[in-house]
This record gives sequence, structure tokens and C-alpha cells, in this order.
Amino acid sequence: MEKDFRFETIKQDARTGARAGVFHTPHGDIETPVYMPVGTQATVKGVLPRDLKEAGAQIILANTYHLYMRPGDGIVKAAGGLHKFMNWDRPILTDSGGFQVFSLAKLNKIKDEGVYFNSHVDGRLHFISPEKAMEIESNLGADIAMAFDQCSPYGADYKFSETAMKRTLQWLDRCKAAHRNPDQALFPIVQGNMFKDLREISLKESIPYAEHGIAIGGLSVGEPKSLMYEIMDFMLDKYPTDVPRYLMGVGSPDCLIEGVKRGIDMFDCVLATRIARNGTALTSRGKIVVRNGKYKEDFTPLDPECDCYCCRNYTKAYLRHMINVGEMTGAMLLSLHNITFLTKLMRDMRQAILQDSLTEFAEEFYAKYGEIGTF
Repeated sequence: MEKDFRFETIKQDARTGARAGVFHTPHGDIETPVYMPVGTQATVKGVLPRDLKEAGAQIILANTYHLYMRPGDGIVKAAGGLHKFMNWDRPILTDSGGFQVFSLAKLNKIKDEGVYFNSHVDGRLHFISPEKAMEIESNLGADIAMAFDQCSPYGADYKFSETAMKRTLQWLDRCKAAHRNPDQALFPIVQGNMFKDLREISLKESIPYAEHGIAIGGLSVGEPKSLMYEIMDFMLDKYPTDVPRYLMGVGSPDCLIEGVKRGIDMFDCVLATRIARNGTALTSRGKIVVRNGKYKEDFTPLDPECDCYCCRNYTKAYLRHMINVGEMTGAMLLSLHNITFLTKLMRDMRQAILQDSLTEFAEEFYAKYGEIGTF
């Protein structure tokens, strides 16, 4: 197996920042733009690897913090790494765990050397430094490892955001020094909150570390979408052109479209499976909340334009019944459908880029999707 990471731009859209590409990795080629289903605990909730492949998933994301807590990165390494542990032979990306340390830990104390925090599982004290994060991610063995960063929350003032951004850059340098796994690509993460000058500094200082790819963090954290798009517009002409760009934590259909138009190649989000467990489906005509009473005798598929296993075999009435009686089958079918919907959306956008018709594709998508409503 060739231990190689290369990105090729196949086509640049003539009217937007969108591009169609191919990211070559040791576990296979990824056609971009791409949506990555989230497998937090070394599994995409309710969806088997076999079915993920049928849905078109090319790469999945796993969570460093959660796997460090349980079962432990040492156990995953002893199992042969994440690919063998979870029986997934396509590419995997692991986040650094930084976001979870700051958002999930019961208590945390951030210092320049790293973060001391109490586990959300049992309250025990832990310490993760950039060096420790690289050790954990190397043990997990994903194709792509994210640098350890500090994500400042939306609403943070300039001074706090600047400190977090500078600390992220200092940690990036240490991550690079500690990263010795030749089978793993290291992505730096751009921070800076909603301050354009901080974003510009962070991006400029991160580019020398972006040998294989670069990530944009700290967006989709509660800010208005218009502000997120403004920040992305500002950064568009400043990105490196020879590596993939990954927008972290973004996955609603409208944000995927707007992100692609602004030059983003890779996306991930728990939205697809989280809303599925609550009985909500993404369809070509907007979101459908199948638990609603109006679907009690609706014997049509979720989406007439979808050919997933769920839409081929089940009706809204059946799915409503499954969700309302608490059967896990309902959540599984809706999760599979939502992931299929988003992966198809990305494939369709890629094709539109290749045909110089992304603008028209987006207009047509919104015209249909808006009939029921957007997120």
C-alpha cells in the first residue's frame, strides 16, 4: 500500500470558489467535495460499515477524546488500529480531542503546556498536551490526524480569542515536532474566532505546517450563518491551493452548499445521525419530521429522489411508527437515509462543478428544499 497523501484539483468552478478534486490517501482516494459521517466512538451510530459503503461514504471521522477515555488508545493500537478495530478499510480522520476537552470535561484548566481536565465519564484528572494528543492519534492510526488546538467560544472577546489563537499556533509547532507517524497526515487548524485579522494571522502561520491539508475550526459554534459565510469569504483567496481544506463541524445541506461555493473540500457533522434519532429526515424537498401525525397514513417513501435502502423499502407511516414506539430500527433507517442524502448531495455538487453548473444546481436545490423549510 502506497503511503502517500496527494491532492489534485480536477476542476475549478468558473463563478465561485468551488473545486472538484481527488485526495489520495493510504486507504483509498477521496473524491472531493466530501461529507464525512461522524463515528464518535469508532462507529457511526446505528449504521453498519457495510451500509455506510452502500450510502457512498468515502471517509469517516472518529473522536480522539472519547476513544482515549474508552476503551483507551492503547487497546485500539493493540487491536491493530482503528481500521481493524472497527472493520473499516477506507480512510479515517481523527480530531485532536481539543474541542471535547473544552466542552465536555467537567472542569478544565488551560495552560501553555497543555490542558488539565476532569473526565466527563468518571471525574478522574487527565492531562493532554500537544505531544500527548499526537501519541494518542498515532495509536489510533487514522489516515488524517488533527493538531491539538484551543477553540475559543462564540462571543469571546478579542483578547481571549487572540490568546487562544496564539496558543493554537504554539501547540501546532509542538504537534509537528511530536508527529512521527509516516502513515498519517497532520492537518493544522485555523482559529481566531470571528475576528478577521486573527483569522488571517492564524491561516498565514498555519500554512507552512499544511503539508497535506488544512482545517478551519471555530466556526458553526453558535454564530449566525451569515457571519460564518463572511469569515469564509474573507479567507477564500488566502488558502493554499495544493491541499484539501476541511471545515470542521458543518453538515446541514445549506451550509454544505455554501461551504463548497467558498472553496471547502471536506466537511463533517453529527447532524445527520443526531436528528435521525429524533425522527427527522433530510430530503430533496426539505426536512421531514416523521413523528408528526400527518404521516400516520402516508404510505409513500421519505424522498422520491432517493434510492437508499430506507426509501426503497419503507414508508413514512412505518418510520413514524418505529420512531414513536422507540424502536431502534427507525433511528437506524433514518440515519442511513440522512447519510445517503448528504453523500449524494456532495456527489451531485461535484458533478455540477465538473459541468460548470454549480450556481444553477444550488438555485434548483434551494427552490425545492425551501418548500418544506431549511435548518
